[in-house]
Amino acid sequence: MALFNRGYDETTDTIHNGARLITLADPKSVVAEQFRTIRTNIHFMSVDNPLKTIAFTSSGMLEGKSTVTANMAIAMAQEGRKVLLVDADLRRSTVHVTFKVSNQRGLTTILSSSSNEVVLDDIVKPSGVANLDVITAGPVPPNPSELLGSRRMQQLIESLRNAYDVVILDVPPLLQVADTQVLSTHLDGVILVVRQGITPKAAIRRAVEALKVSQANILGYVMNDVYSDDAGYGYGYGYGYGYGYDDEESK
Repeated sequence: MALFNRGYDETTDTIHNGARLITLADPKSVVAEQFRTIRTNIHFMSVDNPLKTIAFTSSGMLEGKSTVTANMAIAMAQEGRKVLLVDADLRRSTVHVTFKVSNQRGLTTILSSSSNEVVLDDIVKPSGVANLDVITAGPVPPNPSELLGSRRMQQLIESLRNAYDVVILDVPPLLQVADTQVLSTHLDGVILVVRQGITPKAAIRRAVEALKVSQANILGYVMNDVYSDDAGYGYGYGYGYGYGYDDEESK
């Protein structure tokens, strides 16, 4: 699984070259199948309460958050659902690079507009993948936390919820900035990306505590870069607040 080897550095590779879209490049691979398994698990959680707005985050950088988010958006689009991927990581945006679209106008354009109406026609862009549209981050603003926590952002989320089957948001790492805590309370669910061998256990606990403080609906975690003799490097999905770690062991 050379696409997801342990030398891959998201802080440089993804920012400059975009996320690696294994679900698109090799949909029959073991890794792509694992993304579909995660998709199925999310569906099981939305039987009684539909999950239409879902954010993927991490405790810090170097954990594969943007790669997981982009591949999950494609996996959901591949089953015929109308999907929108929103780049809400306003400081370190990647969606425009991944899907090779312009970033001159994007999420910050909408949120900083003085217009009373949200006009999406010139902001939403086709990704080149069937059933998947994207909203890039747009120009870097001086006040990303304020924009993401604004009333206008809440109104935008509601508009997108009505226009798409599912809206996937790539949001900043929880322990780096306050943006994700501010935004998570307005979403149907949040999934934490954890990278095996990289993410400190203390950081996972702090990230979960931060989400609890904001009263976010924590759906579970994606364990990234898990090594298996049979499958190489891949992904796994889990539930609950323990996030795969024993509380006593992690103290």
